[in-house]
Amino acid sequence: MALDYRKCAQEIVDHIGGRDNVAQAAHCATRLRLVIKDNSKVDKDYLDNVDGVKGMFESNGQLQLIIGTGTVNKVYDEFLDITGMTAATKDDVKAAAAAQQPLWKRLLKPIGDVFVPILPAIVASGLMMGLVEALGKAIPSFASTDWYAFMDMVANTAFAYLPVIVAISAARVFGGNIFLGAVIGLLMIHSALTNGWAAADGYEVWYLFGHIKIGNYTLGQINQLGYQGHVIPVMIAVLFMSKLEKWLHEHVPEMLDLFITPLVTVFVTALMTFVVIGPIFSALESAVLAGAKVLVSNPFGSMIMGAIYPATVVMGLHHMYNVIEAGMLSEAGGLNTWMPIASAANFAQFGACLAVALKAKNGKTRAVALPSSLSAALGITEPAIFGVNMRFFKPFAAGMAGGAIGSLVAAFMGIGASAYGVTGIPGYLTINNPLLYTIVLAISGGIAFVITSVIWAEEEKPAASASTSSASAPAAPENIPENVVMSCGAGEIKAPTAGKVIPREQIPDETFASGVLGDGVAIEPTDEYVYAPFDGTISTVAESKHAVGISGAGDMELLIHVGVDTVAMNGDGFEVFVKEGEEVKAGQKLIHFDRKKIAAAGHPDCVVTLLTNAEDYDDFKVNM
Repeated sequence: MALDYRKCAQEIVDHIGGRDNVAQAAHCATRLRLVIKDNSKVDKDYLDNVDGVKGMFESNGQLQLIIGTGTVNKVYDEFLDITGMTAATKDDVKAAAAAQQPLWKRLLKPIGDVFVPILPAIVASGLMMGLVEALGKAIPSFASTDWYAFMDMVANTAFAYLPVIVAISAARVFGGNIFLGAVIGLLMIHSALTNGWAAADGYEVWYLFGHIKIGNYTLGQINQLGYQGHVIPVMIAVLFMSKLEKWLHEHVPEMLDLFITPLVTVFVTALMTFVVIGPIFSALESAVLAGAKVLVSNPFGSMIMGAIYPATVVMGLHHMYNVIEAGMLSEAGGLNTWMPIASAANFAQFGACLAVALKAKNGKTRAVALPSSLSAALGITEPAIFGVNMRFFKPFAAGMAGGAIGSLVAAFMGIGASAYGVTGIPGYLTINNPLLYTIVLAISGGIAFVITSVIWAEEEKPAASASTSSASAPAAPENIPENVVMSCGAGEIKAPTAGKVIPREQIPDETFASGVLGDGVAIEPTDEYVYAPFDGTISTVAESKHAVGISGAGDMELLIHVGVDTVAMNGDGFEVFVKEGEEVKAGQKLIHFDRKKIAAAGHPDCVVTLLTNAEDYDDFKVNM
């Protein structure tokens, strides 16, 4: 019997808390995507049994109801009619879902979004910087060689030009032109400016609007000072740039847009960066440094600095602490007591990041967390902080706690260093008491490790049942197909199984062959396994185990359907190794099917592979 779309939509509305409990609604090829205001009002048990709803899961702040291709759009139309809502895009829903998140998550999310893509660069540079610095300290003669100079150049490039990398990534996140973003990043470390790390030696200023004094501030004064090592001012500048660029695109006549928009965008952003954003950040730097000098003069102040030190790394202030260290060493019999505080804070972030690496089940998380923790142990914490700890927040807080206790212990012990610029493991080369230093590192890193292990848990979907667990899956032959059968602007789609590729029109089923469910191909299999044709997320798994849906890059929605009319087999002869909402990698096993049982049941065994939203891509093509 045909689905009553109106009844299905009405039941959904009634059991999600009504219209007033929906912030936004949209649909993709298979799912109704809802942003719910109060999840406690949602009757999930009832929704799971609504006729027409094939599955349900929550992802990225959205309640996603799996309804199916060719049906979801009709249910969605009825949903809009019942609620009086207007149609929204998936981007609208994503934005609404993000707005529902707690404030701290909304503030941290852009930082994570900006830094995750550039992690490989800063992880590699961080590890190499720590190793090169350690070698130079351990073998003084090596520090004067050409090899050391070359390795040092390679190691510090990502950090020396970090504002450029951050600016490009930020432009992508905020929707600006990445090349204009690169210009802003380069502008902030221009060779005409004094290097930001040498600010203590003084710098020149420009007066663009005369010498108008407002208190102690001169209006229009621009410090000729670079922003090497900074993150927040770069992101703020590019955010402003992206908003301005979008506004100009909307208001400048099209025939002038190509010339006026980039010119005005770069010039106005440059003025805002150096006249407003830069001075504010410089004032913040001065306040933090002055406060730091006062705090480190007593043990409990040191504890506070050990706690907030990682936050100053986020703001890009940590390089300026060299001023404090240099001042300590310049005094008679000077001892750098700041170094143990920074080491405790850094090693605590190492401990927290290591706990994530050991506890995480997600392969991507482990792959980032382990090298990031090693970098933090060597004193370079940006990969650990931006790539792991701040992204999950609880490890970051645990690191702050470990740093606070470790710094307090270091202050009471009275240990210090004879030089500055190194922390963590390389700090052994300058510390005055290696044994006590070891205790400080063990306390700070150990406390952070334990706290993270206790309070942090990886967010994951409920475990699959025994029947769908990959642990029970039979071994698959090593003949994962590599041939690309479809492609579009969003990416390539490989064959999900080995065999002969046939055109969609030759599929022995009128519905598939007509293209009403999407465009693609079918494969006459020589294998009995279905593999993921690209990296993506399982959007749906048929109850009869013969079909799965996968969402991929660029919102690709792929349907893989084993056989024709095999739904009538009620799962006999099929085994599924994945669950809805699970992330999969290209080549990962999805389904095992028994060709003999399919033949015995009188069904064709061709594996139908359709991009259900192929019409969204002007460059979609089939490769035969």
